[in-house]
Amino acid sequence: MIHYKTKRKITPEEFIDVLNRSTLGERRPVEDDERMQQMLVSADVLITAWDGDTLVGVSRALSDFSFCTYLADLAVDERYQQQGIGKTLLELTHEVAGLHTNLILLAAPKAVDYYPKIGMKRSEVCYLKERNR
Repeated sequence: MIHYKTKRKITPEEFIDVLNRSTLGERRPVEDDERMQQMLVSADVLITAWDGDTLVGVSRALSDFSFCTYLADLAVDERYQQQGIGKTLLELTHEVAGLHTNLILLAAPKAVDYYPKIGMKRSEVCYLKERNR
Protein backbone atom coordinates (compact mmCIF):
# COMPACT_ATOMS: atom_id res chain seq x y z
CA MET A 1 0.00 0.00 0.00
CA ILE A 2 1.31 3.44 -0.94
CA HIS A 3 1.40 6.15 1.74
CA TYR A 4 1.53 9.85 0.87
CA LYS A 5 3.26 12.42 3.05
CA THR A 6 2.91 16.18 2.83
CA LYS A 7 5.34 17.21 5.53
CA ARG A 8 8.16 14.67 5.12
CA LYS A 9 11.47 16.18 4.12
CA ILE A 10 13.75 14.12 1.91
CA THR A 11 17.49 14.24 1.31
CA PRO A 12 19.03 15.25 -1.99
CA GLU A 13 20.21 11.64 -2.34
CA GLU A 14 16.65 10.31 -1.98
CA PHE A 15 15.40 12.94 -4.44
CA ILE A 16 18.09 12.08 -7.00
CA ASP A 17 17.42 8.37 -6.60
CA VAL A 18 13.69 8.63 -7.30
CA LEU A 19 14.28 11.04 -10.19
CA ASN A 20 16.64 8.51 -11.77
CA ARG A 21 14.21 5.64 -11.17
CA SER A 22 11.50 7.67 -12.92
CA THR A 23 13.66 8.74 -15.90
CA LEU A 24 13.16 12.42 -14.93
CA GLY A 25 16.78 12.33 -13.79
CA GLU A 26 17.68 12.60 -17.47
CA ARG A 27 16.36 16.17 -17.42
CA ARG A 28 17.55 17.35 -14.00
CA PRO A 29 21.03 18.33 -12.69
CA VAL A 30 21.34 15.14 -10.64
CA GLU A 31 25.14 15.32 -10.70
CA ASP A 32 25.09 18.65 -8.82
CA ASP A 33 24.32 17.89 -5.15
CA GLU A 34 24.27 21.55 -4.12
CA ARG A 35 21.79 22.47 -6.84
CA MET A 36 19.56 19.50 -5.97
CA GLN A 37 19.61 20.57 -2.30
CA GLN A 38 18.57 24.10 -3.30
CA MET A 39 15.74 22.70 -5.41
CA LEU A 40 14.38 20.93 -2.34
CA VAL A 41 14.91 23.84 0.06
CA SER A 42 13.18 26.30 -2.28
CA ALA A 43 10.10 24.15 -2.92
CA ASP A 44 6.90 25.53 -1.42
CA VAL A 45 5.12 22.17 -1.69
CA LEU A 46 6.72 18.74 -1.49
CA ILE A 47 4.56 15.62 -1.55
CA THR A 48 6.10 12.17 -1.36
CA ALA A 49 4.81 8.65 -2.01
CA TRP A 50 6.19 5.72 -0.02
CA ASP A 51 6.02 1.96 -0.26
CA GLY A 52 7.12 1.14 3.27
CA ASP A 53 10.51 2.84 3.66
CA THR A 54 11.04 3.19 -0.09
CA LEU A 55 10.44 6.56 -1.75
CA VAL A 56 8.56 5.76 -4.96
CA GLY A 57 7.25 9.16 -6.01
CA VAL A 58 7.67 12.88 -5.47
CA SER A 59 5.91 16.06 -6.44
CA ARG A 60 7.76 19.36 -6.01
CA ALA A 61 6.02 22.68 -6.61
CA LEU A 62 6.45 26.44 -6.28
CA SER A 63 3.38 28.41 -5.30
CA ASP A 64 2.09 31.80 -4.20
CA PHE A 65 -0.83 29.90 -2.59
CA SER A 66 -3.31 32.40 -4.00
CA PHE A 67 -3.24 32.38 -7.79
CA CYS A 68 -0.75 29.97 -9.34
CA THR A 69 1.22 26.85 -8.54
CA TYR A 70 4.02 25.64 -10.79
CA LEU A 71 4.56 21.89 -10.65
CA ALA A 72 8.32 21.66 -11.11
CA ASP A 73 8.72 17.89 -10.73
CA LEU A 74 6.38 14.92 -10.82
CA ALA A 75 8.37 11.71 -10.66
CA VAL A 76 7.26 8.13 -10.05
CA ASP A 77 9.59 5.14 -10.01
CA GLU A 78 9.05 3.31 -13.32
CA ARG A 79 8.24 0.09 -11.45
CA TYR A 80 5.33 1.86 -9.74
CA GLN A 81 3.89 3.72 -12.71
CA GLN A 82 0.34 3.13 -13.97
CA GLN A 83 -0.98 2.68 -10.43
CA GLY A 84 -2.42 6.18 -10.00
CA ILE A 85 0.49 7.44 -7.89
CA GLY A 86 1.32 10.37 -10.20
CA LYS A 87 -2.31 11.46 -10.35
CA THR A 88 -2.61 11.28 -6.56
CA LEU A 89 0.63 13.25 -6.09
CA LEU A 90 -0.67 15.90 -8.50
CA GLU A 91 -4.04 16.12 -6.73
CA LEU A 92 -2.42 16.38 -3.29
CA THR A 93 -0.05 19.06 -4.55
CA HIS A 94 -2.99 21.08 -5.83
CA GLU A 95 -4.89 20.62 -2.54
CA VAL A 96 -1.92 21.75 -0.42
CA ALA A 97 -1.24 24.77 -2.66
CA GLY A 98 -4.94 25.64 -2.82
CA LEU A 99 -7.54 24.47 -5.28
CA HIS A 100 -8.18 28.13 -6.16
CA THR A 101 -4.72 28.25 -7.79
CA ASN A 102 -4.02 27.28 -11.38
CA LEU A 103 -1.70 24.27 -11.47
CA ILE A 104 0.84 24.83 -14.25
CA LEU A 105 3.60 22.57 -15.57
CA LEU A 106 5.94 21.98 -18.46
CA ALA A 107 5.70 18.33 -19.45
CA ALA A 108 8.80 16.25 -19.99
CA PRO A 109 8.76 14.90 -23.56
CA LYS A 110 8.10 11.36 -22.30
CA ALA A 111 5.09 12.57 -20.29
CA VAL A 112 3.30 14.75 -22.87
CA ASP A 113 0.51 12.23 -23.40
CA TYR A 114 0.14 11.47 -19.67
CA TYR A 115 -1.28 14.77 -18.41
CA PRO A 116 -4.45 14.90 -20.55
CA LYS A 117 -5.27 11.39 -19.28
CA ILE A 118 -5.41 12.68 -15.70
CA GLY A 119 -7.60 15.66 -16.51
CA MET A 120 -5.16 18.43 -17.33
CA LYS A 121 -5.82 20.80 -20.21
CA ARG A 122 -3.07 21.46 -22.73
CA SER A 123 -2.14 25.12 -23.18
CA GLU A 124 -0.74 26.56 -26.37
CA VAL A 125 0.39 29.80 -24.74
CA CYS A 126 3.46 28.78 -22.78
CA TYR A 127 6.74 30.54 -23.44
CA LEU A 128 10.17 29.51 -22.26
CA LYS A 129 13.40 31.43 -21.90
CA GLU A 130 15.95 28.69 -21.37
CA ARG A 131 18.47 28.88 -18.55
CA ASN A 132 22.14 29.45 -19.13
CA ARG A 133 23.81 26.12 -18.52
